[in-house]
Amino acid sequence: MKTFDDIAIEWHDRVAVVEINRPPLNFFDAALIKHIAETFDALDKDDRCRAIVLAAQGKAFCAGADFSSSGGELFKPASDSNALALYREAMRLFSCRKPVVGAIHGAAIGGGLGLALVPDFRIVCPETRFAANFVQLGIHPGFGISLILPRLIGQQRANLLLLTGRRLNGEQALEYGLADMLVPVDQVRIRAIELAAEIAAGAPLAVESTRATLRQGLVEALKQRLEHEFAEQSWLATTEDHQEGVRAVSERRIGNFNRV
Repeated sequence: MKTFDDIAIEWHDRVAVVEINRPPLNFFDAALIKHIAETFDALDKDDRCRAIVLAAQGKAFCAGADFSSSGGELFKPASDSNALALYREAMRLFSCRKPVVGAIHGAAIGGGLGLALVPDFRIVCPETRFAANFVQLGIHPGFGISLILPRLIGQQRANLLLLTGRRLNGEQALEYGLADMLVPVDQVRIRAIELAAEIAAGAPLAVESTRATLRQGLVEALKQRLEHEFAEQSWLATTEDHQEGVRAVSERRIGNFNRV
């Protein structure tokens, strides 16, 4: 298995904990998502692994893209290799055959929310924050969020989150069905490992077969949705509204949008 500076692996019997190591906010880029995807691919082929826990070091689980430093370059057509490469790796994450439990101890914002939707289950704490803040950035949702979020919490609640950019805390996420368990922050990883171990105790072939049936058609639908999301992001990235959204988020203020 390849090793990466920003990914750590820890074994708990048949459970592999894959930890993002870009603290404090664990901003993502195409390289990080590729590193996670390659790690998942390796674990898919490893018979020792029957379940995966996706966790992170630092203050946030994943605060999304770092717009303060990148200026929103991720979505621009001129740098489409970044966004397209990232979405190809996202496809690999959702193609993983092993069950995944997310230990979401802090903020999962924008694309970080997309990453938090990869696991089958999410363990959260009161300090957890989820937000799909794309409209505040003047951009279309990505990372398959427009497909996965409605499947998870229902269309109407997904509409509310995606059209307002509203932020949910851990308690609200549990109420919405975005989280499966609410525990104190120091218990998030422990409980995620316990749930993964419970899954791993089942017959592995039956677990993988049942999970594949439950997710039937998901990867195929996701491929089409990612292509659509990227097409929408490409033209929206050329607008002044997107540039204003990036400035507003970086400056921690409300955007002044003009539809151009």
